[in-house]
Parts: sequence; C-alpha cells; structure tokens
Amino acid sequence: MNPDPETEELRLAQISRLRSEREQAEQSGDESERKQHDRRAERAGYLAEKLQDRAVSERGRS
Repeated sequence: MNPDPETEELRLAQISRLRSEREQAEQSGDESERKQHDRRAERAGYLAEKLQDRAVSERGRS
C-alpha cells in the first residue's frame, strides 16, 4: 500500500521549502538573516525526514 497522499504532499512541500530557504540563505547579505534561513532550512529538512518515516510506517501497515 502507498503512503497517504497527504503525507507525500507534505513531505514534498517541506523539501521545496528546504531548497528555497537554502537558496535564500546563500543570497542573503546579512549574517543574521542568513542564519535565520539556515535554521528554517534545517527545520524543513527535519520535517521532511519525519514525514518520510511516517510514509514508511504507512507502507508497513498494509
């Protein structure tokens, strides 16, 4: 069985946010702004990882 479509959609959204925040961090000229984007990217990466774990778990329940 495939994972819940909502789980996959959320995971893909977090991956997109991760990439966007990394890009913004690279383009930022202000150190504090760069750090803020880095933290947001880390959070998005963490959430994407947890959603991946959830998808694997959902596959295992079938």
